[in-house]
Amino acid sequence: MAAMRSAPEIARVDISRQTGLSPATVTAVTSELILAGLIEDAPGVTGPTRRGRPRVNLRIRGCAHRVIGAKLADRTITTAVLDFAGKTLAEAEYPIPGGGMSPDRVATYVAKAVQDACGKAEMRLEEISGICLGVAGFVDGPRGLVHWSRAFDRRDVRLTELLSRHFACPVFVENDANLIAMAELWFGMGREKRDFVTVTLENGLGMGIVIDRKLYRGSRRRGAELGHTKVALDGALCSCGQRGCLEAYVAEYALLREANLVLDAGQRLGDAGARMDALYAEARGGNARALEIFRRAGRMFGLGLANVVNIFDPSLIVLSGTAMRYEYLYDEAVMAEMRANIIKVDDAPPDVRVHEWGDVLWAKGAAALALEGITELALASLGQPRSAAE
Repeated sequence: MAAMRSAPEIARVDISRQTGLSPATVTAVTSELILAGLIEDAPGVTGPTRRGRPRVNLRIRGCAHRVIGAKLADRTITTAVLDFAGKTLAEAEYPIPGGGMSPDRVATYVAKAVQDACGKAEMRLEEISGICLGVAGFVDGPRGLVHWSRAFDRRDVRLTELLSRHFACPVFVENDANLIAMAELWFGMGREKRDFVTVTLENGLGMGIVIDRKLYRGSRRRGAELGHTKVALDGALCSCGQRGCLEAYVAEYALLREANLVLDAGQRLGDAGARMDALYAEARGGNARALEIFRRAGRMFGLGLANVVNIFDPSLIVLSGTAMRYEYLYDEAVMAEMRANIIKVDDAPPDVRVHEWGDVLWAKGAAALALEGITELALASLGQPRSAAE
């Protein structure tokens, strides 16, 4: 299925070439998928094969399933409705109160946001085959367990279990930084890459890792926590409760800890986004103290990116998140800091690009994860191995 998702249409011979499966195996598997209604022959032909037969392409049958991806943010739940082929059917944003809430209350708001998304797509909830919710924090996606998140007023939340009380379809939960990696793999800069890293910077610092076009979570499903790598012994207090985390020096809340030294009384009254914008405006206006706050965060961010390069050696690093609207966090000084601290070899450093998509990108990444999940379930019901989905 992954080979079929790599192009709008694809011939059996190309699937065989990409997967290494024999033509006979590809024919047998695709015939079963056609009978199950998951894929179909594409209209028209692309030319003869070596034996002179017309070459018929296959494509994923979009109407086979519909899924909803959602991203839980501080004050909103952003949703995206996708069909089985990955086409966006609707997008929506549902407001919620800020601050840590009880898990039951969060689940209720997610249920309302999903109903709202169904309304936007002119669909009934019963027509949805799967739902995936992205949450910031320490999330064990396969187990549906949130070890810790600012969104909740307690630890160790069995979120999949809670959400399943509201929905009859399969429910998946994932670390929100992994949503960006999936969105880039399916819809963005990673579509033609086998290996890449995404780094997200907002009110937290996250990372998603794609290796051989598969999301890497780690053996305990808690890998890729770039924000909680340690950069200073007994350093600044992080939102996770530990000290010296990289996030505690570069995330929005870290910069805002020093904002009161710069902002006047009126500028301090807004929400976090308004105060960040005010701090940035001060830096742009030449306020030396405000500029130093951003510059120091940029240097620390550059060191973090250097560590990513030294450990993973990716061909591409994609930077995303609301903080990317502040160029001090990815300008040439930051890139110079990264280059100065990576292993010196003759090859050029990895390509670093900024992709400042909005919250809907996260939701589409969640929907992509839901599509992967229901694809595995569909293949399992047909007796196909999990590798057929990959």
